[in-house]
Amino acid sequence: MSIYDFTITARDGSEVSMEQYRGKVLLIVNTATGCGFTPQYDALQDLYEAHQKDGLEILDFPCNQFADQAPGTDEEIHSFCTGRFGITFPQFSKIEVNGENASPLYKYLTANTKFGGFGMGPMSLVLKPIVKKMDPDYKNNGNIKWNFTKILVDREGNIVDRFEPTEDMKSVTKKVEAIL
Repeated sequence: MSIYDFTITARDGSEVSMEQYRGKVLLIVNTATGCGFTPQYDALQDLYEAHQKDGLEILDFPCNQFADQAPGTDEEIHSFCTGRFGITFPQFSKIEVNGENASPLYKYLTANTKFGGFGMGPMSLVLKPIVKKMDPDYKNNGNIKWNFTKILVDREGNIVDRFEPTEDMKSVTKKVEAIL
């Protein structure tokens, strides 16, 4: 099984084959519009504008599983993101990333990545107790822990890295640029 075997749902409800992204570098992100990490949309858009021509695609999957921070319809979320952050990268239909109803793509991604820790910054101190309450074994499984977790996939469909939301976007950018 590879990342290209999955289909995902576009905002308009149509099915999109991941095969169309073969040969591209992918940064797959679960997002939310009402999260403390929502300003990362700015850095993601900057990265996309700088490197889409080099073969980068950022795939945005809104998710409301973490503290209900992605309320609204797909269109309302898209309107917010384009209006406030000017995003131009593909934004898909809202999904679940963990649990029984998780998207098959995310089941694959979480089965093939590991939690990398939240680091020591101020946001990590806020997140750790919240995440531990939701999942006491959070350090030992690949489940997505919070909004704006990013998974980097190379041009051959291999998962290269996983970045927790607390990871500095400069570090994410350097890793993306290294594999472009």
